[in-house]
Amino acid sequence: MESVTLRELTRGLSEVARLSADPGDVDALLRRALDALADAIPYDLAAVLELDGDHLTVRCARGPLARPEVFGHGVPVVPGSAVERALESRRARVLGEEEHASGFDPYHGVVELPDGHGCLVVPLVAADQALGVMTFDRARCQVYEPATVDLATIYGQLVALALVAARHAQALERDKRRLEEENRLLIQDSSDDSPSATLSHSRAPAMQRAVELARQVAGTDAPVLVSGETGTGKEVLARAIHEWSGRAKGPFVKINCAALPESLIESELFGHVRGAFSGAERDRPGRFQMADGGTLLLDEIGDMPLAAQAKLLRVLQEGTFEPVGSDATVRVDVRLIAATHVDLKAAIDAARFREDLFYRIGLFPIALPPLRERVADVVGIAERFLEGLARRSGRGPWQLGEEARRRLVDHAWPGNVRELINALERATILVPRGVIEGELAVGPAPRSSPSARGGASPGPESLTVREHGEQVVRDVGDAWPTLEELETNYLRQVLDHTGGKVYGQDGAARIVGMKPTTLQSRLEKRGLKGPSGRRKGG
Repeated sequence: MESVTLRELTRGLSEVARLSADPGDVDALLRRALDALADAIPYDLAAVLELDGDHLTVRCARGPLARPEVFGHGVPVVPGSAVERALESRRARVLGEEEHASGFDPYHGVVELPDGHGCLVVPLVAADQALGVMTFDRARCQVYEPATVDLATIYGQLVALALVAARHAQALERDKRRLEEENRLLIQDSSDDSPSATLSHSRAPAMQRAVELARQVAGTDAPVLVSGETGTGKEVLARAIHEWSGRAKGPFVKINCAALPESLIESELFGHVRGAFSGAERDRPGRFQMADGGTLLLDEIGDMPLAAQAKLLRVLQEGTFEPVGSDATVRVDVRLIAATHVDLKAAIDAARFREDLFYRIGLFPIALPPLRERVADVVGIAERFLEGLARRSGRGPWQLGEEARRRLVDHAWPGNVRELINALERATILVPRGVIEGELAVGPAPRSSPSARGGASPGPESLTVREHGEQVVRDVGDAWPTLEELETNYLRQVLDHTGGKVYGQDGAARIVGMKPTTLQSRLEKRGLKGPSGRRKGG
C-alpha cells in the first residue's frame, strides 16, 4: 500500500474547506475540488456523478483516464449496491472484487481497468439531501488505506456543502437577473413604452396579424422565428412574446450573432472556463446560462457561423452544452426566439445555414412588415417616440407640424423604424422644443420609387390604401382628394400593374392586402374593370 502523508491530507482538506466557503461556479468548483484531492487520494480517474432520481450521471471528471466517453456517462443506482450503502451511511466505501462483481462499476465497458484495481466511492450528502457521489479509481491493483477512506468521507461532506452553496449562489444570481428584468418591465409599463404597449397601438392589418400570432405562441415554449427587414422591430416583438409568456418573471437575454467575430460567438453563447483561450482569466457564463428560466433572443441568426450552428442544434435538441474549454455538461431551460433579415432558405441552398437547425428554430415563423407597408402607423410611432424622449430626457416637448406629417407619410423609409427614429432625433436637436416642421429631414426616396416597391414604379401618383379603405395616404400632390377618389386612383394603378389580375400570388388582392372577393366587390363598386382599370363605359 502507498502511504499518504499527513501534510498531503491536510493540504487537500484545507483546499476543499476553502472551496466550500467560496464556491463560485458549480463546474469550476468541482474541477478544483478533484484537482485539490489528487495528492491526498491518488487517482487515475476521479469523477463527480450527479444523482437524479435513481440514476447517476458523470458531471465532471479529471485524471489521465478522463476520456471524452466518460463525460455524460450514466449508471443506475442498484438496490443493495455499494453506492446505495455509501449514500445511506454517508461514509466512503472501498470497492473490492466481490462488490465490483455483484454491484457497482460505473465505468464498465467505458474505461478498461484491471481486476482488483483500487476504487473508492464517496457520498455527497448535505442536509439529508443526496446529491451524488465522487469516485476515485486507480489503474493499479492497490486499495486505498483506511485513513484515506476516513478523510475522503470528510472531503465528501465539504464538497457537498460547497455544491449546495454554489447552487444557491446560482439561484440567487438568477433571481437577481429576474428582479432586474422585472423592474425594467415595470418601468416600461408605467411609461407606456413597453413592447406590448407599443405593439398594441398598431393600426396596420399586417402588423396586427403579426401581434395576434405572437400572442398565440407566447403561452407555449415553442421556438419562434421572427423575420423582417432591418429596423422593423424584431426585438420589440421578441420582448413582447417574453412579456406575454409564463417566463415573464425570468430573464430576457439577447445576443446579436452578426456583431461578434466567429472566434468569440461560442464563448458568448455557451460561456468559457478559465484558461480556455488567451485572455480567459476567469470562468464566465454564456448567454444560455444567463437566460436559464427565461427567454434568449438570437438576433440575426442567419449570420451565425456553421460551427456554432451545430452546437446550438444540440442545445435545442437536448438542453445541454459544454462551455468552451470545459468537459462538464451544463443543462439549461431556455425558450429560444430567433430573428433574421436573411432569407434562410436561400442561405441553406448556399450551404451557409444548416437545414436541420432551420426546422428546429422555424417551428412558428412570424414575418414583420416593413414600415412602408404600415403607413397608418408612421405618424403614431413618431408621436409616441417624441413623447417618450421628452419624458426620458427632460427636453422638449415637441409636436409634429403639417409639413413634418406630410414628410412622414411621403417617405418610403427603407431603413424602417430605425431610420424614422434617427430622423426624429436629428429634428429634436435642431428644435429644442415646440413644433417640428421642415427640420424633419428624410432621404430622397419617395414611396413610388422602385426601391420602395421592389419593382418598377406604377406611375407618378402612387397611392397606398389599407384594408377596407380605412386608411388612405396620398404620396404626392398638394391637395387631399376625397377618400373615394384616392381609392379609385390607387386601385386603377394596381390593376394596371397586375395586368388586371385579381387572384393569385401576383394578383391585385395580395398587393392591397384584401381578400380577392372583397377586392372584386370593391372594383365593381368603383366601376373598375380590365387591365387598364378604366371605368365601365369610359
